[in-house]
Amino acid sequence: MTLQDRYESAKEIYAKYGVDTDAAIEKLKDIPVSLHCWQGDDVTGFDHDGPLTGGIQTTGNYPGKARTPEELMMDIEQVIINTPGKKKLNLHASYAIFEEGEFVDRDKLEPKHFAKWVEFAKKHNMGIDFNPTFFSHDKVKDGLTLSSPDEKTRKFWIDHGKACIRISEYFANETGIPCVMNIWTGDGSKDIPADRLGPRERYKTAIEEILSEPHDKAKVKPCVESKVFGIGVESYTVGSAEFTLSFAATHEGCLPLMDNGHYHPTEVVSDKIPALLAFFPEIALHITRPVRWDSDHVVLFDDETREMAKEIVRSDALDRVNMALDYFDASINRISAWTVGFRSWQKALLSALCTPNATLKKLQDENNWTEVMLLMEEVKMLPFGDVWEMYCEKCGTTEREWFANVKKYEQEVGLKRI
Repeated sequence: MTLQDRYESAKEIYAKYGVDTDAAIEKLKDIPVSLHCWQGDDVTGFDHDGPLTGGIQTTGNYPGKARTPEELMMDIEQVIINTPGKKKLNLHASYAIFEEGEFVDRDKLEPKHFAKWVEFAKKHNMGIDFNPTFFSHDKVKDGLTLSSPDEKTRKFWIDHGKACIRISEYFANETGIPCVMNIWTGDGSKDIPADRLGPRERYKTAIEEILSEPHDKAKVKPCVESKVFGIGVESYTVGSAEFTLSFAATHEGCLPLMDNGHYHPTEVVSDKIPALLAFFPEIALHITRPVRWDSDHVVLFDDETREMAKEIVRSDALDRVNMALDYFDASINRISAWTVGFRSWQKALLSALCTPNATLKKLQDENNWTEVMLLMEEVKMLPFGDVWEMYCEKCGTTEREWFANVKKYEQEVGLKRI
């Protein structure tokens, strides 16, 4: 049977459950997902030579790591070619591109230092999301940035955040697409602190100062992201879930950003998504795969990934949740890692769109829990693979051949980077 034959059969089966697979495919083609640049070079960036800090660690040394902006852009293009769906580009401030002989510190960054990224984004019809980089820098003092008791340290990082607000608006103006700007720091302590409130009060004031930088709220969407802990900050994190959620709830125009690796192992973000949507017009989401902790593994088509996508679709919130991938694996081919993760989230979204959500909701509201469970189990066995392959086909990529393209690129390009 041809793909078209298999798809037509699958389409008929789904129709019996009230699902229009053609409509699901067309809808997903217009849903942007932000592709993170830092998978390609192990979060190194271009503005420093030192180690990663802020509780971040990348493991592995697979050959082919991007070393320059040009190499990183080439690698991202390979991901674009091998993945279906609409994309945005997600940048960290540490990926500023300087002309030869030029350098400015992070508090002095300007839009011009990201002009080549704008050119790249326009080439691929992408918007750009942005992240101030509050780590891997010699002005991280005693593990602290925005919460530091040292006024000069705090001011440096506040000025960096303000510069990023200006750059974010530049991205939005140039691409015509709003920029989600995410504030996350690794501020915290290795051991039990004597003062938990003071750093949080300083952190709150510092973020408020950053957000006081004039910006068009229709173009720049600031977020605050929480975390449980990181390496070297195991006992106390200033920007905890309670802190960031409270901050976003009390500061108009600031969104809460949830990373599903930034919670305790027994917590699931899929349940948190509809809870936040009951109060916020928009939220932001970083999608990763934690293994026991925030270990930034490649996103797979696993249970929690599927549940997060289901909750977004069930809540009719595809236009209210700003979705971005966030992981970095240096133990395997980096382009493959990018590609598998992006395709997995696309699968999760398409699977959710091919679920008879209205029927399930009606059964639940009628207290027909037996039928809810039966239908949920039935749907798991529907021929989703044929719908997925048709989606890939319509997006100009394939399910079966992309890895051959990656291996060819690795032989011709990646393995020559020595």
